[in-house]
Amino acid sequence: MKLAVVSILPFSLFFLSQLSLLSLSERCNPMDKKALLEIKKGLGNPNDLITWDPKTDCCTDWAKVTLSCDDKTNRVTTLSFFKIDSVGHLSPAIGDLPYLQSLDINNVRNLSGPIPPTIAKLSKLTFLRISQTNISGPVPEFLSKLKNITYINLSYGSLVGTIPPSLSQLTNLEFLRLDRNKLTGTIPQSLSKLAPKLTYLYLGHNQLTGIVPTSFTGWSFDTIDLSRNMLEGDISFLFGKDKTTYEMLLDHNKFAFDFSKLTFGKGLWRLDLNHNKIYGSLPPSLTKQPWQLFNVSYNRLCGKIPQGGSMQRCDQYCYFHNKCLCDAPLSPCK
Repeated sequence: MKLAVVSILPFSLFFLSQLSLLSLSERCNPMDKKALLEIKKGLGNPNDLITWDPKTDCCTDWAKVTLSCDDKTNRVTTLSFFKIDSVGHLSPAIGDLPYLQSLDINNVRNLSGPIPPTIAKLSKLTFLRISQTNISGPVPEFLSKLKNITYINLSYGSLVGTIPPSLSQLTNLEFLRLDRNKLTGTIPQSLSKLAPKLTYLYLGHNQLTGIVPTSFTGWSFDTIDLSRNMLEGDISFLFGKDKTTYEMLLDHNKFAFDFSKLTFGKGLWRLDLNHNKIYGSLPPSLTKQPWQLFNVSYNRLCGKIPQGGSMQRCDQYCYFHNKCLCDAPLSPCK
């Protein structure tokens, strides 16, 4: 019996040494792997994450389209979920990925529940997209703790409540989408603190009320979308010949101002103002713009439609249902 024990011992030592080598060779941080498996569970263990096997290395063996690890630290830095059909929620374990820089959840229609507060722990996060989901609850105040964030997209969801003024603390923010939710209340004056770095602002398709803050005067957006809300008042301060804005989606509100007094930046090529209460006439300078979209229908405009330039692209649907606009493509002026 003693000889049998002695003969087995070398094989046991060899087996244990091989296990140790496997453990040492795995790049995936064990704490990251634990958090990832909790996230997978929260998502309903979808087939899309079938490669997320606890017995394999998350940095080398799990699907590259879902995550990536840093080459030096071997910590998970990006996480991406796209078109996952299973019913689930975003696990609080998301906050246990301290090196995460990008969280991208897009077109995961059955993802519900609130955005977990543990996201505030992700101090390295620069990119956050949770879009085309059924995420609910308010736009979280704790997002203001993500000091390195440059991109936030929470569009196409079921978020309710008001826009938190604390978002103005995100001084590195360049892109903000909160459109196509169920947000109410006014646009916070404090958002103007994000100028001039924030150049993409999408707040359309909500239930926002009140006026656009006059603190936005002088702010040039690349794109501003305030469409399909219940906003009102004079927004002529958003225009100007020195503005670099190229897209303004302002339709389906209650804006009222004299259109004839407007001037336009050279780069403005998309302007939608349909279904408002805008009055005055159309200035001749409109013919100098490189219009790809121009719509002022369903307003209170009057006078002759300027002819020439890219205005020729506009058909009657760009102008109809105004007070007394005339000339092509509408009826001739009398």
